[in-house]
Amino acid sequence: MEAIFYETKKKIIKERFAELKARRKREEKITLNKTTSNLFRHRQQSGVRLDMSLFNQAIVISPHERTISVEGMMTYEDLVKKTLHHGYMPAVVPQLKTITIGGAVSGGGIESSSFRGGFVHETIQEMEILTGRGDIVTCSRNENSNLFFGFPNSYGTFGYVLKLKARIIPVKPFVKLNHEGYSNSHRFFRDLEKICREQDKEQKADFVDGVVFHENEMYITKGSFIDNAPYTSDYTYMNVYYRSLFERNEDFLTAHNYLWRWDTDWFWCSKHFFVQNLAVRSVAGTFGALNSRTYMQLRKLAHNHKSIASAASLFRGLFRGKEKGEWVIQDVQIPIENCESFLDFFIKNIGITPIWICPVQSPYSQNHQEHQNYQDNKNLQDNQNQFPLYQTNPRNLYVNFGFWDAVTTNHEPGYFNRLVEQEVEKHKGRKSLYSESYYDEDEFWRLYNGPAYQQLKQTYDPDNMFPNLYEKCVLRM
Repeated sequence: MEAIFYETKKKIIKERFAELKARRKREEKITLNKTTSNLFRHRQQSGVRLDMSLFNQAIVISPHERTISVEGMMTYEDLVKKTLHHGYMPAVVPQLKTITIGGAVSGGGIESSSFRGGFVHETIQEMEILTGRGDIVTCSRNENSNLFFGFPNSYGTFGYVLKLKARIIPVKPFVKLNHEGYSNSHRFFRDLEKICREQDKEQKADFVDGVVFHENEMYITKGSFIDNAPYTSDYTYMNVYYRSLFERNEDFLTAHNYLWRWDTDWFWCSKHFFVQNLAVRSVAGTFGALNSRTYMQLRKLAHNHKSIASAASLFRGLFRGKEKGEWVIQDVQIPIENCESFLDFFIKNIGITPIWICPVQSPYSQNHQEHQNYQDNKNLQDNQNQFPLYQTNPRNLYVNFGFWDAVTTNHEPGYFNRLVEQEVEKHKGRKSLYSESYYDEDEFWRLYNGPAYQQLKQTYDPDNMFPNLYEKCVLRM
């Protein structure tokens, strides 16, 4: 039944797109109409909006193939409910509930299973994409492969995912956590690499991430699926997950609560809405407001009505009472061999803590039995190099540094973000584009493979129905 309904929805969306294309004004762009967003760059509210909200269903779960066919606008919150019911989870589940699977593919999603599963787009086997031509194109590693490999990091600038087939993995009811503390970054990154590289041994983990609280206090967390737990902790109400890292060495969560352990407090950023105060937290939790969806809505309200004192006061704590601050909200991927140097730069020059640490390793470079279904042919490792808009070395281990706060400053706007951008390039890393960027146009296209992008744009959106990547991610159209 869902498959039949999906074919009907395809006809509807093609008609909607054709209508928008016909009535748009000259040079006006088509953008996606979404009720939720996890972008931290503010877009101009111009152009015409395409409503794709119908595409939010899971169609087929195949335990035998360990795949799920799912529509692009389905949130991970809804997707996880569906898969856990059948004893599975998506191979990589980004940390916030309202992220859509289509958005994670086009923007580059990760989480603590990424040290084995890679980026979200590396877990995808096939996609159906509505392109700027108004066509619906099926693509995979072997069919229309230029679109398949070119779609990650395109941010909907030459098409939107209608449906895709993603890898799922079996789960157990509980996750056992072990938090190990470190007092220097050399040992921290050395052991992080060792844990990620030695996963063929018996004591392998299912999840790995970490947090840097200070230059001499950092933690690696290993998570492993188990059938039974002596107790389970609850971080969905009064308890705050990130504080547990330095309060206990061992912990147990349900599989569901583990996947959303960061969502309740938006990692640690809920402090800016005062909900880590026990009294405020108690009230907010009673109304079901302790989640990333609420915080994004409040942030949007404060931005849209920043002249209103009551809205602006939401961020008074963010700037620590100072008159001027600069948002530095970024996720960057750094090769493991350069992580110690990058952290040293960041602590000395930016100074934001905590920092989320999440290792990312391509499944194409690994020999684990559970990854054998990736070995479709002997050229797969070469194919990995064909993700042209977000190129990484498939044989290397990368570490995502996530930092989300403001720095008090008397410098010109963007000063600290530019420092980060320059150091990421110096350390041979990659920066995600979901937040503010300050590149000039030539620099941007040099870093994000302008020739390959323009070829894809000309093939799948020759009339520029959608803004291009620079317009969307830097000029913020």
